[in-house]
Amino acid sequence: MVPDVSIVTPSFNQGRFIERTIQAVLSQDTGGRTLEYIVVDGGSRDQTLEVLRRHTDRVRWISEPDRGQADAVNKGVRATSGAIIGWLNSDDVYFPGAVRAACDFLDAHPAVDVVYGDGLHIDEHDRPLEPYPTEPFRLARLLETCYLCQPAVFFRRRVVERFGLLDERLHYTLDYEYWLRLARGGAQFAHLPRVLAGSRLHPDIKTFTGRLQLHAEANTMLRERLGRVPERWIYNYAHARLERSPIDASQHLRFACGLAIFSLWASLRWNHDLPPSVRQTVLIWLKDGLKRWSWSVRASLRTRLRTRPR
Repeated sequence: MVPDVSIVTPSFNQGRFIERTIQAVLSQDTGGRTLEYIVVDGGSRDQTLEVLRRHTDRVRWISEPDRGQADAVNKGVRATSGAIIGWLNSDDVYFPGAVRAACDFLDAHPAVDVVYGDGLHIDEHDRPLEPYPTEPFRLARLLETCYLCQPAVFFRRRVVERFGLLDERLHYTLDYEYWLRLARGGAQFAHLPRVLAGSRLHPDIKTFTGRLQLHAEANTMLRERLGRVPERWIYNYAHARLERSPIDASQHLRFACGLAIFSLWASLRWNHDLPPSVRQTVLIWLKDGLKRWSWSVRASLRTRLRTRPR
């Protein structure tokens, strides 16, 4: 029997979280729909396989070396057959009723290809930290920021048949590139204003450990996809570069100079030019940095004069 919905979990050395991920899927109320679940593991060396073996009766899984997260997701999608697909990483969770809510929405809106709900950032102990910054769908806005919470996204298999699978060259922006590819190709997105999933934040996630690499990959991907990197991403990269330097925002003039230099360099590297808008933005930062620096110098001088022995 062909299942109604397929959930794919890519996995690698997330043994401390994957039990919670599996339980979050298996406990879903599907509204009578048949659900298939596959975990594609990249050859974990922690307790992951021990956890998977405990669920062999309800979870289909494989464990073998792969070429990264995108490769694992693609393997899972190819190995499943549900008309609706969800992708849940091995440290994320669905909240109760998530699968049913997404499927009900897609059943009621046959023209919609992709539905995405709201999400929460959660910590290592499943405690909510903050809402994921989700927004109503606008392609122009999606070019500037990824506001889809990946575990809260469900899409139809016809999307895969039309647009293909994830780009396996990508390691940080694989989901963002996919949403852009679909949206620019004419896929219909819809926002379901309901919290569907928890996206876990912990020190080992690659978006923390590889923040600069993430922004470099994003810029290269956007240049390839759009022909030009939106300026917001140029500035994001500059901020990521500064985070790796000893300069912080309290050092107003040095921070402004660093931000200006890295922004100009990034614009030249990825867009091969320095448009007036970038030059104006950089000039504003420098003026503001100089102004704040002069204020701090004057304040320091006044303090010295007041405390000087008479």
